[in-house]
Amino acid sequence: MSLKKSIHIAKTIKMPKILKIIQESDPVLRKKAELIKNPKSPEIKGLIADMIATMKKASGIGLAAPQVGVPFRIFTVNVEDKVYVFINPEVKNLSQDESSFEEGCLSVQKIWGPVIRPKKLTIKALDEDGEPIKIRAKGLLARVIQHEMDHLNGTLFIDKAEKLYKIAEEK
Repeated sequence: MSLKKSIHIAKTIKMPKILKIIQESDPVLRKKAELIKNPKSPEIKGLIADMIATMKKASGIGLAAPQVGVPFRIFTVNVEDKVYVFINPEVKNLSQDESSFEEGCLSVQKIWGPVIRPKKLTIKALDEDGEPIKIRAKGLLARVIQHEMDHLNGTLFIDKAEKLYKIAEEK
């Protein structure tokens, strides 16, 4: 392959961008996110790629669009080496059985705290291709889904935590 052809191919392939993760003082994080009207659009496809790249770069296990300043109902999850995309999600069938577990957040730096959440749920959404999906989630996946759903509704884990702990700086 010639250098000229390689450069042309490189210019036509859009590489995912690492987006800026906004922090808790940003008002976007406190607003209810809007439904995505055209989930199959190239802009949404690009946003999904950028969010996955950003989540992985930040070593996160979940990232909601409001965390990157985009007020839409979409989030990504990376649990047990599987990446999920949820567009316009709805959570139903939350179990009565709950557990408390330490949570943190890419938008709330150096703070952790235990949050009580249902252990199981059902989520209905559109996937990265705009196709309907329904997943019965439990354990860590269910917890991350609930955490990211909170972001879509303008809530942060610090609003629900039983206690908050500041992570000390290493010296």
